[in-house]
Amino acid sequence: MLIASASIVAQDKNEEIVQKKKVTNKGKFFVVWGWNWASYTDSDIHFKGENYDFTLYNVKAQDRQTKFSFNDYFNPSRVTIPQNNYRIGYFFKENYTVSIGVDHMKYVMIADQDVKIDGYISTGSTYDGNYNNETINLAADFLRFEHTDGLNYVNVEVKRFDDVSHWFGLNLENLQINLTEGLGLGVLYPRTNTTLLGMERHDEFHLSGYGTSIAAGVNIAFLKHFYVQADLKGGYIYMSDIKTTYNPADKASQSFYFLENTILLGGKFRL
Repeated sequence: MLIASASIVAQDKNEEIVQKKKVTNKGKFFVVWGWNWASYTDSDIHFKGENYDFTLYNVKAQDRQTKFSFNDYFNPSRVTIPQNNYRIGYFFKENYTVSIGVDHMKYVMIADQDVKIDGYISTGSTYDGNYNNETINLAADFLRFEHTDGLNYVNVEVKRFDDVSHWFGLNLENLQINLTEGLGLGVLYPRTNTTLLGMERHDEFHLSGYGTSIAAGVNIAFLKHFYVQADLKGGYIYMSDIKTTYNPADKASQSFYFLENTILLGGKFRL
């Protein structure tokens, strides 16, 4: 009888401990800030205006992440200079979130590369002529093309979180290891910096297209309210209306795939 009573008391205490260790997410909001490094597939870029219509094939581009310094990455007045990510979201179920945010990537066409060109140019420049799969050098007086403030992917994501702490023998209240995966859909609102055929440099924000993405990562939560997360995100971007000059008739279009690595800092809270 005494043994049975002791067993029941011990069981009750164990259940109480387990209950104390259980961390719930449903109903919590979260905010995230972090940084990204991105790469892009080659892209065909179509330029069209009143006196030209041509396509450049397999144009190479790269990102432009700011070299690390405490001032650029943590000074509140400068934190938007590096490639960054920020979002706010909500746990609508214990394991599922919905969020909205911006992936502030940077896309820089590699200067002075040789590419193939089709189409015509009749702007009074040295590049006037008809082109049929010819090779052209993307020199400074022909084209400089970049989305550097930036390639802004404004998106909604739905993600799943799964606590896998038990894989590592952990059952702690203040430390959880989660796997995450999700889908995103959004629009592209780049600030495109372009100099085309000697025309005035363009550098303004413009709603240019849409994107989709998938992501997976590892989330390490600590002290119940804070976490560090590393994500790998891949996606597709299609921009049909990129502004290249201040003439409304001038525009470009392109599509490409991207791969984005992110390091994120976040916090969870209830209102």
